[in-house]
Amino acid sequence: MTEASGTRLPIHSSTINVTFLGTASAMPSSTRNHSALAVRLGSDVWLFDCGEATQHQVQKSNVKMGKIEKVFITHTHGDHIFGLIPLLAGCLNGAGGNADGMEDPRRNINMDEPPFEIYGPLGTRAYVRSALKYTHTMLSRPYVVHELRFPSDPQTGDYTNLWRPRSESPAGRNIFQVDGVWLDVYKDNVLSVAAAPIYHSVPCIGYTITEASVPGKIDPQKYLPDIKRTKTPLNVMSRLQAGESVQLSDGTVLHGPKPRNGRKLVILGDTYNPSPIIPIAQDADLLVHEATNAHLPGIMPSTKDGDTYEGVQQTAMERGHSTPQMAGAFAKRIGAASLILNHFSARYPGDDDIDPESKVIMDAIGNLAATEFGKPVVCARDLMSVDIGFRLTESSQMDTT
Repeated sequence: MTEASGTRLPIHSSTINVTFLGTASAMPSSTRNHSALAVRLGSDVWLFDCGEATQHQVQKSNVKMGKIEKVFITHTHGDHIFGLIPLLAGCLNGAGGNADGMEDPRRNINMDEPPFEIYGPLGTRAYVRSALKYTHTMLSRPYVVHELRFPSDPQTGDYTNLWRPRSESPAGRNIFQVDGVWLDVYKDNVLSVAAAPIYHSVPCIGYTITEASVPGKIDPQKYLPDIKRTKTPLNVMSRLQAGESVQLSDGTVLHGPKPRNGRKLVILGDTYNPSPIIPIAQDADLLVHEATNAHLPGIMPSTKDGDTYEGVQQTAMERGHSTPQMAGAFAKRIGAASLILNHFSARYPGDDDIDPESKVIMDAIGNLAATEFGKPVVCARDLMSVDIGFRLTESSQMDTT
């Protein structure tokens, strides 16, 4: 974001990149870290969830630590938030203090500097304060915590008796629902974030990122004959590209292409039913949906004789989670262009790019979702990177590495 004007530079000329830093559910495995994903938007990076060891995963990925400006927490289960304080310390030059009598310039915080932003449900602010206080961690740059309050939550206050540390900006908002959703959780001239509650075993949030309308795709051949005939300077094409109408010297009026919808990403936390987010999730270019448990008879050796698709789904829902079929059905329901499954039980391997046996398992999970979605489905693995472009046809343009 440009500091001088407080506005963001347009990002429509580049892809939006999503990097999965961790794709495990409650327990990590040798191939899957705890939950976290990074969204690169132009030169900035936003994180969604920050499980244990996220900072290590960032260092292994193509994500630049210094570019992270916001973290959005879906819920305060440890596998989604235990990595937040180490990440804060890494991004904001954290330290454990100095011996008596020694000065540390990091105590002199410039609170006029734009703060590192954290968004999450009730308790996020208290968690950060407690962790900083009791680990004696000092930060040398400011941060701020905005909480998305549910109707049943206290609507005022910080939900903690701890004093605000010197590095915490007092500008933290308590954001309230309007008609069941949180609108304009964040908004600038290019990007906006909205959110909605989704059903899990604890209060949980799903987020949407929406890009503002972008210039339509221009066909120069449509305009060149009139421009050349009237000897109009070719730089008029930039005005047409911006969607303007231009009157030529002979009275001919050229109309620029209509703006296109910007891209939309829907990133869900843990859920057995995300239906409350439907009003703000329609026509997503990408849906990231959990698929913690799957029934894979003949593929997973751990499958029990009495297991059924219905039984596995019932158990998953009782624990607040989804199956691949549930994710595929929801993606179809909101008209998503593409679906990536995430948040897998530790029993499902994350090395399917190099191990043929793992690939069989993860392909089977993707196929279960695809039967409901009606399109191919990708299963995320740690450090997988996906570029989201503009839709070419009815599917979004998505390149996976």
